[in-house]
Amino acid sequence: RLTDRASAASGAFDPAALLQTLDAHGVAFVVIGGVAAILQGAPLTTGDLDICYERSTPNLEALGRALRSLDARLRGVEAGLPFQLDARTLRLGDSFTFATSAGDLDCLGTPSGTGGYADLVTKAIEMELVGIRVRLASVDDLIRMKRAANRLKDREQLRVLGARRDE
Repeated sequence: RLTDRASAASGAFDPAALLQTLDAHGVAFVVIGGVAAILQGAPLTTGDLDICYERSTPNLEALGRALRSLDARLRGVEAGLPFQLDARTLRLGDSFTFATSAGDLDCLGTPSGTGGYADLVTKAIEMELVGIRVRLASVDDLIRMKRAANRLKDREQLRVLGARRDE
């Protein structure tokens, strides 16, 4: 289930507000990570929203606008570090972790084990959530990303996702 998690670095986790803001700004994205797994029935918890965003210039501009409207700032870096939140900066990087007014948001251009948005959107599941259509990475793609990342928490979640896929 989605859990609320207050953090000193960000607002309380509100995935609905994050999704609605991204949608309102016209951002093309696929939900990945824990939220995608939870919404497809995996009994996990999470305290952030992970997305894979499409990397065209218009979409980077839309993502920048959405992030600015959420008062996004880089997570895990020294406060006050100069950071220009715009399409150019987003194009120069690939993966960003933000603290926002609606909780933590991780934006990945090319998640581990994938070719990015174009790869994930082909098998994405569409779901109506909080009044908008949202694309979720398929369970098979979530498994592929977790295997490629190979972190301890990913290895633990692979069993859960494998069982969910087999149901």
